[in-house]
Amino acid sequence: MQEKVLFEYAVIRIMPRVERGEFINAGVMLYCASKKFLKLKYEVQSHKINALCSDCDLEEIRSYLNIFQRISDGDGTAGPIAILPRAERFRWLTATRSTIVQASQVHPGLCEDPEKMLDALFRKLIL
Repeated sequence: MQEKVLFEYAVIRIMPRVERGEFINAGVMLYCASKKFLKLKYEVQSHKINALCSDCDLEEIRSYLNIFQRISDGDGTAGPIAILPRAERFRWLTATRSTIVQASQVHPGLCEDPEKMLDALFRKLIL
């Protein structure tokens, strides 16, 4: 049995009409400092988004999520935020914002394997 390590995660949400406050969970981002792990996993579920907003631009939403993904991955072509250290990228991506793509509050936990925990959270909260 491996030692359990502290991790933090946030749910990535799509809020098509910010003024209404309704959202769809679209992804999970997990950060584990001790394992040098930061990863985002998402899925655009168009039928759910269309239920809240039939005229949403799904390609635009996919493009926003792709940028979140690239920043999370540290892809330097995604802009200056993407080259910051993992902790700073995580804090920036989970900062409160009033946009179509938002993050929930950050939640802590303990796990043995951050990748497995990310997959478990994704199945539980997104699918």
